[in-house]
Amino acid sequence: MEIITKNSQETQKLGQGIGFKLKPKKILALYGDLGAGKTTFLQGLAKGLGVKRRVISPTFVFLKEYPILDGSIFYHLDLYRIENSKDALGLGLKEIFDDPKAIVVIEWADKIEGLLPKKRTDIYFDYLSDQERKITIKEK
Repeated sequence: MEIITKNSQETQKLGQGIGFKLKPKKILALYGDLGAGKTTFLQGLAKGLGVKRRVISPTFVFLKEYPILDGSIFYHLDLYRIENSKDALGLGLKEIFDDPKAIVVIEWADKIEGLLPKKRTDIYFDYLSDQERKITIKEK
């Protein structure tokens, strides 16, 4: 599926709509350049999940957890600062991916491509203009 958003509000609203529908044991891998809309999308997604806290990229800590009212946990990983998958091994990814209550969203997923579960949703963000983004969603 391919969607063009005309501004950051539309990107966030798309994320929110997807967040409303997400169930535990779901992994979303986000791909795209810096400024392509990954964090904006993710903020909307968190809102759709019912996360009340402000969601910002955990760039310096790599991982943040947010409890969701239904008892599940939203894990937000931002891997911008890692060099390769070896740098991510100490984050406990296997346990997070295997958690039956987890909804996992990974920014800069390309950095751990070999560690990602085969069953996931890949979301690609392409910068079209200052405001417009092309967002491509592929189920694996």
